[in-house]
Amino acid sequence: MAAKEKHEKQKKTSKKQRAEEALTNGTGDVKAEKHAIDSKIYEKELGRLQIELVKLQEWVKHEKLKVVVIFEGRDAAGKGGVIKRITESLNPRICRVVALGTPTEREKTSWYFQRYVAHLPAAGEIVLFDRSWYNRAGVERVMGFCSDAQYQEFLRSCPEFERMLVRSGIMVIKYWFSVSDAEQERRFQKRMNDPTRSWKLSPMDVESRSRWIEYSKAKDVMFAHTDIKQAPWFVVKADVKKCARLNCISHFLSMVPYKDLTPTPPELPPRPEGTGYMRPPIEDQTFIDEIW
Repeated sequence: MAAKEKHEKQKKTSKKQRAEEALTNGTGDVKAEKHAIDSKIYEKELGRLQIELVKLQEWVKHEKLKVVVIFEGRDAAGKGGVIKRITESLNPRICRVVALGTPTEREKTSWYFQRYVAHLPAAGEIVLFDRSWYNRAGVERVMGFCSDAQYQEFLRSCPEFERMLVRSGIMVIKYWFSVSDAEQERRFQKRMNDPTRSWKLSPMDVESRSRWIEYSKAKDVMFAHTDIKQAPWFVVKADVKKCARLNCISHFLSMVPYKDLTPTPPELPPRPEGTGYMRPPIEDQTFIDEIW
């Protein structure tokens, strides 16, 4: 009987109480079980999923759907990698990426969500946010870029803002990429030693290394307030990049019921015969050096 009463008491624990517990416990991200995936299997499955993404794109266009996908997570969690794999086979006029920089002085004084609203999709569009309005609940909170009043107002207004988007006909899908501290450190070290990746390691990323617990607390509180029925959070275990990409894309495809409306490729007619057109001398053009 005592055990049953304890269970009922735990069920009644509010999200606000869980948020307060997160502040004191400082729980971190989930460490994924490390396992490799064969490169040939990965490439084959990725190719299959990208074909499905093209079908989804055509369906979104045909049905005039409005889709927002939010990618959040710690630095070096692999958000950019999955966004790249989603978009590389899609029409950029239909599926576009939004990755906003530091707000201007004017944007700092406007309604917080205002700069994001301008990038929301119209009918027949998919918008992928590489970080989003959740900056306020993460980096701005941890680094002190917003006041406590601004932070508390965000936690109150964000769920209502997202419910409003859903009521207006926008589908909101939110992904959190969960990476362990050990894996994040390994990726940071790899970036430092790779000239083609070092630009990804910003001073803010370096500072985040010493604030792991603070970011964990901020993420837990954020989830407690914004993991709503209309726009729930979906966690992607991201310690294994290739698996995270396949899992995330597969889930995204499952979130939007679609039919195959891929248009039949047109037949190319024979090229018409020349009509006496004389091209200008080839020497008049400037060609680049042929190094290869």
